[in-house]
Amino acid sequence: MLFLRSLLFWIGMTVSTLIITPFIPFLYPIPYSIRYRYAHQWTRFNLWWLEVTCRLKYRVEGTENIPDTPCIVMAKHQSAWETMALQKMFPPQVWIMKREIFWIPFFGWAIAAMEPIAIDRSSGRKAVAQIVEQGIKKLQEGRWIVVFPEGTRVPPGKKGRYGQGGAIMATESGFPAIPVAHNAGEFWKRNDFIKRPGTIDVVIGKPIESKGKEPSALNKEVEDWIEEQMHEISITPYTGELHKRKK
Repeated sequence: MLFLRSLLFWIGMTVSTLIITPFIPFLYPIPYSIRYRYAHQWTRFNLWWLEVTCRLKYRVEGTENIPDTPCIVMAKHQSAWETMALQKMFPPQVWIMKREIFWIPFFGWAIAAMEPIAIDRSSGRKAVAQIVEQGIKKLQEGRWIVVFPEGTRVPPGKKGRYGQGGAIMATESGFPAIPVAHNAGEFWKRNDFIKRPGTIDVVIGKPIESKGKEPSALNKEVEDWIEEQMHEISITPYTGELHKRKK
């Protein structure tokens, strides 16, 4: 049954992508808010379809911590699920992604129409400067920024190295950071076709002020908060650095 339910989900996700994605590039001349609202229907449908087919739900703690002004969301990264769910939890937002994605016909063009922060990963340290420059501009325009400090999806029970790109953006711009922890990887594993039933726990922290802080200090504050929450909500026992810190 897990295979059949997962298959039904992927069929629905594929069909919705084929229906919605090709039209997004043609909406580029109209205001961003309308473009975002249209594209967001893909997210809303697939989160609903995931619950219907795979019986995978989620619950959120800390929504009262979301302010009315733009922030930099710094979230745990375990699966593809959070790339959809965070769009529903927070106001209109932009993402950081490699510019090569834009070259994919239709899908990449649709993403480009959402005006994400595009970086050239081959440029090394210049990529951080690109993130900061573009990110500050987006924040000043009233858009939120979503950052995965670990950079890549990390299996449940593990912790990746937290990069400082998001923290630098926060300290340079003066906008606060909001830490987010979740255990989506327990149910939707990286590159796994099967989606397991259950309830994903998401915890949203209070905004962390960035003014007057060094990026390393802010980054550590975000990391400590997220990993502490992960220790509480993870089904898979945490190992390594966090476990040692708890003793």
